[in-house]
Amino acid sequence: MNGFLLFVPFLLIRFGLLSALNKRAVKRAAHFAPMRKDERWVYWMYQISNVALFVCLFFLKIEVDISWLFYTGAVVYLLGLVYCTASIVNFAAPSKEGLNTSGLYRISRNPMYVSYFMIFAGCALLTQSLILGGIVIVFILSSHGIILAEERWCIERFGEAYRKYMERVRRYL
Repeated sequence: MNGFLLFVPFLLIRFGLLSALNKRAVKRAAHFAPMRKDERWVYWMYQISNVALFVCLFFLKIEVDISWLFYTGAVVYLLGLVYCTASIVNFAAPSKEGLNTSGLYRISRNPMYVSYFMIFAGCALLTQSLILGGIVIVFILSSHGIILAEERWCIERFGEAYRKYMERVRRYL
C-alpha cells in the first residue's frame, strides 16, 4: 500500500471536517502568528518539513507485517487521527472572545499539534522509514518554534485570560 494513503484521512479531518464544522475556523487554523525577524527560519523549516512529509509519503510503501514496529505505528497513527478529530471539533467552537479552552484544550494548549506529531510519527513507524522519521523530528522541532510565537501572539491578543490559561494548562500533554 502506498504511504500517501496515510495522509488522506489526515487531510479529510484537518480540512474537510473543520470546513464542515466552521468555515471561519479554517481561516483561524491557517493563521500564523507574526514571527520576529530571528524566528523566520523556524517558519520556513516548518513549511519545508510539511511539504517534505507530503512528498516523502508518495514514495514510501506500507508493508503489513507481524512486528511490534508495525503494530506500534498503527496504534500511534490511529490514536493520532482520533485525537486530531476531537481537537478539530473543539477548535471549531471557540469562546465568544475567540479563545479555545474547552474539550481537549482543557488538558493541552496545542492538541492539534500533538495529534499531528502522533499521526506523522505513526506514518514513520508504519513505513519504517528513517528519512521520514527525520523529517518528523524537524517538523516537531519547528512546530515548537511556531507554538512559541503563537503563545506570544495570544498573550498580546487575550492578555491576562491567556496568561491564566497558560498557568492552568500544559503546552503539550
